[in-house]
Amino acid sequence: MGQALAERFAEARDTFAEADDTLGFGLSGLAWEGPEEVLTATENAQPALFVHSVAAYRVVRARIGTVAGAAGHSLGELSAHAAAGTYSFADGLRAVRRRGQLMARAGEETPGTMAAILGLGVDRVDELCREAERQGHTLVAANLNADGQVVVSGDVWGISWVATAAKSRGARRIMPLKVSAAFHSPLMGPAAEQFAAALNGIRFRRPSFPVVSNVTARAVDDPDRIRELLVRQLTAPVRWIECVEALRSLGASRFAELGPGKVLAGLNRRNARGIPTLALGTPGSIESLEQRT
Repeated sequence: MGQALAERFAEARDTFAEADDTLGFGLSGLAWEGPEEVLTATENAQPALFVHSVAAYRVVRARIGTVAGAAGHSLGELSAHAAAGTYSFADGLRAVRRRGQLMARAGEETPGTMAAILGLGVDRVDELCREAERQGHTLVAANLNADGQVVVSGDVWGISWVATAAKSRGARRIMPLKVSAAFHSPLMGPAAEQFAAALNGIRFRRPSFPVVSNVTARAVDDPDRIRELLVRQLTAPVRWIECVEALRSLGASRFAELGPGKVLAGLNRRNARGIPTLALGTPGSIESLEQRT
C-alpha cells in the first residue's frame, strides 16, 4: 500500500517518512509489509489511507492543473482538507489516528457492522431503516454511494434483519462489509464527542480550494464550520451522490481519485456520466497521466 509510489516518487517517499516521524512508529513499514490483520485495524488503516492519499496528491498536484474542488468519502474528506491546507499534514495525521482509535473503541463497546444494499433506492432503504427502528434497533442509511447502491449501518441484529428484509423488497444483492463497527450511525456518538475534543486542539485555516462536506454535500470554507462538520460526519450519512454533483457544479471537467483502489472511479460511471475519471494511486497511473498531458 503506497510502497511502489514511494519507491518511484520522492514526494511520496518524503510523505511516508514524515508520517513515521509524526506518529513515532513505522506506519510506512506496516503499510508496505503488513501483517494485514494489523494494517486493517481501524486505528492503523485510517492513517495509512490518509498518508497514501496525501502522498498521491503531492505527486500529481503539479501535473493536474487548477483544482476546481475536492471531496472525500468518509475518511477521505480529512485527506482532502489536508491537500487543501486546511490544517497541517502532521495535525491531520494525528487527528486521523485518534479518529480511528475512537471509532474502533466505539465498535468494541457497542458492536455493529455495515452492509451494502444493491438494487434499492434511498427511499426504500429508509423505509427498511424505520421499520428496524420501530423494532427497537439501530439501522440507518450510512453511505449514499450511487443510484441503487446504499450502505446501511447499525447494530448486529439490524444488519442481520435487513439482509433478509431487503431481498423480500426487491434488492438485487446484499453485501456484508468487513468493518469493525457501525460507522456513520448513532452508534458512533461517543467517538464523535471525543473526536471534537481532539479537533479543538488543531489550527484550522480556510482551504486553498473548495472542499465538499459529506454531511451537507456543499463546499464549506469557514474553519469553525469545517471542524464541526468533521465531527458530525462520524454519525451522519455520507451523501456521496450529492457530493459529486456539487463538484460538477463547481466546474469540474475531469475527476481524479487519489489513493489506493478505484472504488470512487467506479462509482463515477453512474454519478458523473460523460466526465473522465482517473484513479491516480500507482506509478503506472501517474505516468499514464503524464503521457496524456
